[in-house]
Amino acid sequence: MVDQIGTHSSPLLTSTATPCHSPQVTIIGAGKVGSTLAQRIAEKDLANVVLLDVVEGLPQGIALDLMEARGMERHDRFILGTGDYGDTSGSDIVVITAGLARKPGMSRDDLVKINANIVADAARRAIAQSPAAFLIVVTNPLDVMTYVAWQSSGLPPRRVLGMAGGLDAARFQTFIAMELGVSSLDITAMVLGSHGDLMVPLPRHSTVNGVPLTELLDDPTIEQLVQRTRNGGAEIVALMKTGSAYYAPASATCMMIESILHNRLRIHTCAVYLQGEYGIQDLFLGVPCSLGCHGVHRVLELTLTPQENQALQTSAQMVKLQIESALHLINH
Repeated sequence: MVDQIGTHSSPLLTSTATPCHSPQVTIIGAGKVGSTLAQRIAEKDLANVVLLDVVEGLPQGIALDLMEARGMERHDRFILGTGDYGDTSGSDIVVITAGLARKPGMSRDDLVKINANIVADAARRAIAQSPAAFLIVVTNPLDVMTYVAWQSSGLPPRRVLGMAGGLDAARFQTFIAMELGVSSLDITAMVLGSHGDLMVPLPRHSTVNGVPLTELLDDPTIEQLVQRTRNGGAEIVALMKTGSAYYAPASATCMMIESILHNRLRIHTCAVYLQGEYGIQDLFLGVPCSLGCHGVHRVLELTLTPQENQALQTSAQMVKLQIESALHLINH
């Protein structure tokens, strides 16, 4: 009997077979947020990851470390570390985390001058390699940098997002759970506006297993939780002294990526481009929206009280001023 193994090519193994598409996410910036996000994406088996950084050896080392963990974490995702934008070609999503992190005593506003040029350059170079990609910005000041990235990339606004309200809502959620002594899983929190001191937590639209927060806590306690949420990032910076938050920001970004790649159409609060919603024009600002395979499917407009609306407008006005400053810095 003649052994026929190997004498005929399987139709599944021929060179003409169409390869299966595997999603690819590029992360620009291999610092704490970027590297943690790479780990989240790979271990959730969402996509292959390209981790890019200007520091020679840093993204390569992190990528190799993550690759060596694959067998133990039970996934086969490929993680590539590089300093070459050419290696990011064909990405489905590009995430920009590059930029200077806040230091104690530094506000997000202080970062504008340094980070605007970094983000603009990263957006241009990444989208030149992946013109069909979605762009998610994590670099602070978040709302301003998202606008800068949109202007620099030339992408349609529905494909450009900032990771903002998801993180702020998660912090509000955490503080509510700690105050009430209940599971965070039962809490839905809502925060609008800029990712900064003028964010607008909405206790009326925040619930514990469907029960409005305003029915469970008194006004002074709620106000304390609101203020702690507004200062959530600064609180961590003050405690760490040499860095800023990265676990929760990475998780918030990963949720957005999962919603896009899997077409979840989940409701997230993100910095999205507003064209009249909430009475705001030509700004990226944190509002609830549904995210899916086409990016921002729709923006949800909540009914706000006059006080809530005024707080949102104040937040928007500050972002507008910061954008004007950032664009001036880039153009000069």
